[in-house]
Amino acid sequence: MSDCLFCKIMAGDIPSAKVYEDDKVYAFRDINPQAPVHVLIVPRKHMANILECDAETAAALTDAIRVIAHQEGVAESGFRVLSNCGRDGAQSVNHLHIHLLGGTQLPEKMA
Repeated sequence: MSDCLFCKIMAGDIPSAKVYEDDKVYAFRDINPQAPVHVLIVPRKHMANILECDAETAAALTDAIRVIAHQEGVAESGFRVLSNCGRDGAQSVNHLHIHLLGGTQLPEKMA
């Protein structure tokens, strides 16, 4: 989609700090990190949110999470994975994206 921020990032129109990519997923560092490790994992196929996610995309996201958690050194200590969905869920970009947060003791309460 031509007006989607994440589609523009994946197209190279907007710079990003790439962490991982394959033919189905692109991952980059969040520009406003909420933890020492804060990576956004985005499917290349545009879909608004997790409610539109198909099985193939879900598998690709899961594989990417596994690789990135090991690559970033948080697989053993632990990390949080979340996806905001819709306005009330605080989704700021209408392209499915998964936040991987770690690198410190995260609070039990989300906010």
